[in-house]
Amino acid sequence: MKVWNEITCQYELDNFMNLYGGFHDSCIKEFKYLSGAFVSKDLSMHPVNDRNDFKIVFQRQANDPSVIEMEFIGLLRLSIYPVDEKYTCEVLDANMILGDNCIYWYDCKKLSENELYTYTGTLICSSKVRWRVAEEYIGYHEIY
Repeated sequence: MKVWNEITCQYELDNFMNLYGGFHDSCIKEFKYLSGAFVSKDLSMHPVNDRNDFKIVFQRQANDPSVIEMEFIGLLRLSIYPVDEKYTCEVLDANMILGDNCIYWYDCKKLSENELYTYTGTLICSSKVRWRVAEEYIGYHEIY
């Protein structure tokens, strides 16, 4: 298993975006959300969203790397807009912003942090983000 890399400053964010080519010609392969809530075998419930973690796998048409997995820890906002099957769903460009006590990923070119509140594309916002190269996830097979 590869090492996770946390994005904690603008330098790390810029290096990550350069490494993955700004997500150009990539796609969202799949994702998984863990709330932290659950029902036990005795049917008692832990109804608290005390985890809020979101993992997502991206694949792209380029090497070094072609696949990355990102984990958004402490999810604050998630807006996913699947594209109708009549259209392609590739990510042409994406961007990330370090905000006040959070980090954003969204599927278009540059927006200001204020514009993100009304953005209608795919947007992920969390307290922390980490990523890893995951070449073993290339291809069609399900991961999660």
